[in-house]
Amino acid sequence: MTTTTLAVLVPLLPFLGAAAGLLLGRTAPGFVRPLAVLPPLASLVLAALVAVRQGGGTAVDAHTELTPTGSVPIELALHIDGFAALVAVLVTCVAACVQIYSTGYLRDDPRYPSYAALVSLFTSAMLLVVYSGDLMVLLVGWEVMGICSYFLVGHYWETPEARAASLKAFLVTKLGDVPFLIGLFALAGDAGSFRITRILGAVTSGGIGHPTLVALLLLAGVAGKSAQFPLHTWLPDAMAGPTPVSALIHAATMVAAGVYFIARLLPLFEASRAAMVVLAVMAAVTMAGSALAALAQDDIKRVLAYSTVGQLGYMTGALAVGDRGAAVFHLLAHGAFKALLFLAAGVVIHAAGTNSLAAMSRMRGLRDRVPDAYWTMTVALLALAAIPPFSGFFSKESVLGAAEHVTQGHTGHAPGAAGWIVLVAGLVTALLTAAYAARLWLLAFRGRGTEAPDHGRQPLSMTVVLWVLAIPSLALGGLTYRVLPDWFDGRDLTPTLLTSILGTGLALVGGLLTYGAWQRTTALAARSPLGAVAAHPEADAGLVEAEAIATHRPAYGDIAYAPDPADPARLLLGPLRRPAAEGFHLDAVYAALFVRPVRAAASLVRFLDREVVDTYVRGAAALPRLLGAAVRRAQTGNVQTYVSALLAGTVVLAVAVLLVATGA
Repeated sequence: MTTTTLAVLVPLLPFLGAAAGLLLGRTAPGFVRPLAVLPPLASLVLAALVAVRQGGGTAVDAHTELTPTGSVPIELALHIDGFAALVAVLVTCVAACVQIYSTGYLRDDPRYPSYAALVSLFTSAMLLVVYSGDLMVLLVGWEVMGICSYFLVGHYWETPEARAASLKAFLVTKLGDVPFLIGLFALAGDAGSFRITRILGAVTSGGIGHPTLVALLLLAGVAGKSAQFPLHTWLPDAMAGPTPVSALIHAATMVAAGVYFIARLLPLFEASRAAMVVLAVMAAVTMAGSALAALAQDDIKRVLAYSTVGQLGYMTGALAVGDRGAAVFHLLAHGAFKALLFLAAGVVIHAAGTNSLAAMSRMRGLRDRVPDAYWTMTVALLALAAIPPFSGFFSKESVLGAAEHVTQGHTGHAPGAAGWIVLVAGLVTALLTAAYAARLWLLAFRGRGTEAPDHGRQPLSMTVVLWVLAIPSLALGGLTYRVLPDWFDGRDLTPTLLTSILGTGLALVGGLLTYGAWQRTTALAARSPLGAVAAHPEADAGLVEAEAIATHRPAYGDIAYAPDPADPARLLLGPLRRPAAEGFHLDAVYAALFVRPVRAAASLVRFLDREVVDTYVRGAAALPRLLGAAVRRAQTGNVQTYVSALLAGTVVLAVAVLLVATGA
């Protein structure tokens, strides 16, 4: 079987699994789980075979015209280079793990068949984006992922949070997709083709008329899809969906698509130094802002969501300094440990028996109750904090090293300003990342909140997946930079000495500061009345309720869950904590600038339509209606009335004729 045939089957198998799952979900429920798990596993094997055959060498290209469309044809095209081969392996691996995990996590969910089918369709769409060599076909996968995310984030549609989050995710990403689509058409119009290879050839030959404008239009779509500032606000709210969906979106599919798209078309962005600087600024603001927001969150999934936003900022920062190898390297490493973080968080939430008990300040005694999640999440958090020798260290250092390379004058196509922006922001974010990773670990596994009821051991399908993902979280970085440099444009991915010392040193400082702040707040809490409530579940529930109201946190169910007052974020962030917890009120800014004016304009249009247009229409219809009523009254059916009217009319006519004759 040829490599092209294998590559076609990789996205096709999950698509067929999704179709079969939707058709058989009600009539043959026993087939739902095999149809959910087996197609992504088979795609994983095939994607690995494609990667081995491609070998990081010459790209595999194949194409056939889909339909004649005039001057710019649309083609079914494959373009598989080393990046595409490795990203496809990541996507299929994470998707298979999510499907296996979901068989336990959602085993009692009545909507599991539709959920599993949508996850498979989501996976197929991302694989189409990864392998496609034609931008219009890529756009199909791009948009299918958007609609799948809408349904999956809103899986728990009974809750208003899930409904609002799914709608927000859909609308914000569509907001970026409008200029993205315009940019695609402008790019294809200049290049005369939607084929990626021909577009890159046109960029090299100077055939793109306005590269800055096109790059910025495309960047708007990327910002929406990959949750970059200022279109990142949908991603933290998307945590209202099932935790496995969060793992899939954050690790290997939707948010990775934007970074991968820029990596594919990086020469286009490099043709505009202004676009590269804009990309660098966007990455810097995203990195630092999301890290501060993550440090202030109480919900464990929102911490991880803001963490994803920041790590995607590292990837776009690498692209801003012209190193797509470092960007894709971090995408791969991040995909492994972020999937592990979300799935381990799912085990923690599942142990409490409800999705609403994700508040870290209310966790207690989880280290002994969920040891698999404890150990694997520890590995993933160390990778997230970029502590050697975990995978995140090597991939993050490749980004910082690339930025340092640009600051030293080895600019290539990247401006020196972009290098400095990315390097400074990356180092600051390294400190903040280690701080919120340490805070998450301390509050989740060494917290002093009220212990939730024990719901027993977790399903084996959930815990096994954690250990499977722990392997690449630990070893992927070292393996990649030693064994696979040819897959990343031949770039040496070995960490540089300066950035390694600075990055690791700042990470250690961030972790130690958090630990010291946690110890201090723990000591203060132990001497306060609120600390006594947190330490003793049987304490006065009224005090717990008062604190819940004061901090805008609900008391869950019939149990008063006392929050842990020993939160190091209170000491580390000070007055910045509340605005950071609210995402720096960016949603409120958008509401003031866009939502309220649009609603006011809609109200005005509705008033004009009802009071002006409808009044005119009603008036235009009133005259014929009155005339009709008058004529209807004249039709009495009485012969005497008709004769009287005839005689009266005759008299009137006679008088009129007489008057005319007399006047003449």
